[in-house]
Amino acid sequence: MSFEWIIKIISENWMMFLKGAGMTLFIALIGTIIGAAIGLFAGVIRTIPVPERGFKKVLLKIINIILSIYIEFFRGTPMIVQAMVIYYGSAMAFNIDMNPLLAAVIVVSINTGAYMAEIVRGGVVSIEKGQFEAAQAIGMNHFQTMWNVVLPQVIRNILPATGNQFVINIKDTSVLNVISVSELYFLTKSVAGNNFRYFESFFVACLIYFVMTFIVTRILLYLERRLEGSENYTIIGSENQLKTTHTKGM
Repeated sequence: MSFEWIIKIISENWMMFLKGAGMTLFIALIGTIIGAAIGLFAGVIRTIPVPERGFKKVLLKIINIILSIYIEFFRGTPMIVQAMVIYYGSAMAFNIDMNPLLAAVIVVSINTGAYMAEIVRGGVVSIEKGQFEAAQAIGMNHFQTMWNVVLPQVIRNILPATGNQFVINIKDTSVLNVISVSELYFLTKSVAGNNFRYFESFFVACLIYFVMTFIVTRILLYLERRLEGSENYTIIGSENQLKTTHTKGM
């Protein structure tokens, strides 16, 4: 490995590396946000209690079957294959000339949604049943219970898993080069093809991927600590405050 070549490659192609890194982060971020929303919706739907009889029971079972097929299919197939099917399949089956960037966002979002659905469902199941029973006792239905009681806790609990999925998406966007998305891996191939220094070019890309995932991980850890709150706090109406009030009264 020649460090002189690495410096030369960076100095001559830093704009292409920057563009590729920006596209990678954009696809990963948008895909993670949309995928988290899909997973949240699917996870909540899959936790709805099934009625014993009636039309609602049949409808809920059909929806659960569809969601199960979606989750199992996208968790059980590689993202690179999904990208090929969605991008080229839409053109062949429906005569849709899809933009590669749009196809990339769709692929990452749907794939992330399948994983997030199971993460959300696990987060909901982990909540104590007593909280559901207490919410029902004061007249809340399932969706009110989810919105007001369960989801605030679930979102906090699944934040590490969501962050981990974001980091995975940053790395997995490299497979989208098969549909000509100008992300970091795709542009690194172009750089390496121009200078024929494949090792040095991809070594630079490796460092960029590491820096991106390292920074994102640290930001997510900071957010987790912020959500946990301070370990030392004073409850309003605590013993100290009561003593102060009593002293003033005397």
